[in-house]
Amino acid sequence: MEILRREFIYIWYYFSIQLEQVFFYWVLGMVIGSAISVFGKGKIQSAFGALGEKRLGVLGLIPASLLGIASPLCMYGTIPIAASFSQKGMKDDLLAAFMMSSILLNPQLLITSGILGPEAVTVRFLSAFLGGLGAGLCVRFFYKGRSYFNFTGFSEAENRDTDPDPAMRFLKSLGRNIRATAPWFLVGVLLSSLFQRYVPADAFAKLFGEQEGFGVLLAATIGVPLYACGGGTVPLLQQWLASGMSMGSAAAFMVTGPATKITNLGALKIVLGAKRFVLYLGYVILISLVIGLTVDRIL
Repeated sequence: MEILRREFIYIWYYFSIQLEQVFFYWVLGMVIGSAISVFGKGKIQSAFGALGEKRLGVLGLIPASLLGIASPLCMYGTIPIAASFSQKGMKDDLLAAFMMSSILLNPQLLITSGILGPEAVTVRFLSAFLGGLGAGLCVRFFYKGRSYFNFTGFSEAENRDTDPDPAMRFLKSLGRNIRATAPWFLVGVLLSSLFQRYVPADAFAKLFGEQEGFGVLLAATIGVPLYACGGGTVPLLQQWLASGMSMGSAAAFMVTGPATKITNLGALKIVLGAKRFVLYLGYVILISLVIGLTVDRIL
């Protein structure tokens, strides 16, 4: 009993320290994310819709990917929006860039990732942007003249931000945000505490820091089963980076994690079909390795 009590005290100590470090960024991310969802979502969608009316060619993939990052919607909210744009004649390459970058990052996750430091935030932003840009280019050149998405049966999702009072719309959105992210966030802090207590930093650094290519590959691999909620993985990433994980390995994890999140895969399987779904998974693995190795070489 004395051993268990001592271990509980140690874990609670690590938990409280970690929670204190990341709590501000989690709250700030939710506040800004909810504000964008309530007051900026329509403008983002209008700006994306306007891209379909302009003749920007391949350059249109740049704003499409950036708007995907700015979008606060989850994948189940993004697909109906993409379906409505597709019905209006939006090209698949623009939709691919928007959807891919939207999968990888959103404003709330970007703000929450601030605890990782400016270098990691920059890497996360560029990884999402380049991931979206690459997806758009692949669809543009390999599916030219052919349809890549199948949005049959999808209609625009119901807007839940309908309260006539703007303040109440924001508070209701924030409440939904807290209920959706708080459990995963606390689990992430707990896992980070357990990791700090029981995993030797030297061994972890050798695995994910010193062995460049293998570390990136391993980080990309563990991103598949471990990723459930973006905010929940930030405390883990913070501890991993502090324990010696290279930034390239972290970048690979930040790509494969959200891209293979089970809810995202379920939605994408519906609109891609079996063959293109396999191509999507291959693209995710390839782009995560390329980005991870490149980041390690640069940094």
